Amino acid sequence: MGFPKDFLWGGAIAANQCEGAWNLDGKGDSAADHVTSGTMKDRRRFTWEIRKDEYYPSHQAIDFYHRYKEDIALFAEMGFKVLRLSINWTRIYPTGTEKEPNLAGIDFYKNIFEECRRYDIEPLVTISHYEIPFYLTDKYNGWGSRDVIDFYLNYCRTIFTEYKDLVTYWLPFNEINSGANSYGGFLSLGLKVEDGETVICSKKESNEEKALRFQALHHQFIASALVVKMGKEINPAFKIGCMIASHVSYPYSCSPSDVLEAQLKNHITHNLCTDVLVRGKYPYFAERYFQDNHIRILKEEGDDGILSVGKADFIAFSYYSTMTVSTEKTDDMRVENLFLGRPNPYLMKSEYGWSIDPKGLRYFLNDLYSRYEIPLMIVENGLGMADEVVDGKVHDAYRIDYLREHIKEMKETIADGVDLIAYTPWGCIDLISASTGEMRKRYGFIYVSRDNLGNGDFSRLRKDSFYWYKKVIESNGESLE
Repeated sequence: MGFPKDFLWGGAIAANQCEGAWNLDGKGDSAADHVTSGTMKDRRRFTWEIRKDEYYPSHQAIDFYHRYKEDIALFAEMGFKVLRLSINWTRIYPTGTEKEPNLAGIDFYKNIFEECRRYDIEPLVTISHYEIPFYLTDKYNGWGSRDVIDFYLNYCRTIFTEYKDLVTYWLPFNEINSGANSYGGFLSLGLKVEDGETVICSKKESNEEKALRFQALHHQFIASALVVKMGKEINPAFKIGCMIASHVSYPYSCSPSDVLEAQLKNHITHNLCTDVLVRGKYPYFAERYFQDNHIRILKEEGDDGILSVGKADFIAFSYYSTMTVSTEKTDDMRVENLFLGRPNPYLMKSEYGWSIDPKGLRYFLNDLYSRYEIPLMIVENGLGMADEVVDGKVHDAYRIDYLREHIKEMKETIADGVDLIAYTPWGCIDLISASTGEMRKRYGFIYVSRDNLGNGDFSRLRKDSFYWYKKVIESNGESLE
């Protein structure tokens, strides 16, 4: 009734939030490199040009580029079996359009994967984690152009070939269902925005903007399916999954209208994407949603066949909180984890206003597995807080409490019969927050000396949660105190 003996315990990071070295060794600028820092109150902004008077946190991040050996050794000390990380597309192809890859980028990730293997850590690699080359946004309007599919496939062919003996598990896109929501237009799909526009937040869209977003998402679906087919041809042992962000919606009340609203929200937020990527076709409810929202997906001949053969081997997802939705618009409506909803009176909230809902994780795992019955991975989960160093230590009991309760529910889920195979808490080392662009909002087991303004010496410090998680892994999830 416990965790399987081969369960993959580990942690998760992303290139644009940890590597830094944004323009070194031939790397081009990604869309993420054009996004400023921010806070809860002051949203991150996009700038067309890189400005000297702005702070762009991805440019230095936590300097994983130069410190990866130190960090991987710390992960190994905790006992990681798997490390989820991403390849920055622009380290391999600086603009995304080159015919030959940047060899310095090829070597960098080869060294990382070899370092992981030295400690028997399995790399779980996200191919595109909100890191589209900025050139493709500028010249092609990102995934709004079908041409980007070929550029992406060329990139994937290169890394599949180069790392076929070092990597087994692949995720084509991070949180691909972000493209089904307004905040994903620039973040995930690389669609153009206005200079100075706030990004990584929900916003009102015109019918044309929404239609373009779903067209761009269709292009990602085609690319993902083709990548599955290509990867299996290069190495039949590859396991290629899909990855979504979980934004579980509960009905605010037992009003039938609220129940139907939550059902529709979950369909569009989650099931539309996973149905396409796992079942190989658009779901029945998509047609009416597209009609009601003036969306017409332009397909090329053969697209349906491509989707039907390029199905994911497993589903990975991020999970932080849940939300409630209601058809009644009231004064207590608020944005939580990028979605507008009403506060759940049964749940506590974090410092950043996100609901803490361990049982929601069990609910979502069961919901996913009952629908698809393929292996599941939780590849992001954690608590963002403003940790403090006191006498050279970080006492983060709140993070331990958060993770403990979620792991308990994972264990219950496995007892339910769900095939859960991996858990990689987010930001296993402190890194830049994607939503706010802060260092202050920390998730890691390892503290990094860096602040919101880019001050600090990048030194690493083990938090209390570091030692706790080490015991969790050693005991295969049995020791949680």
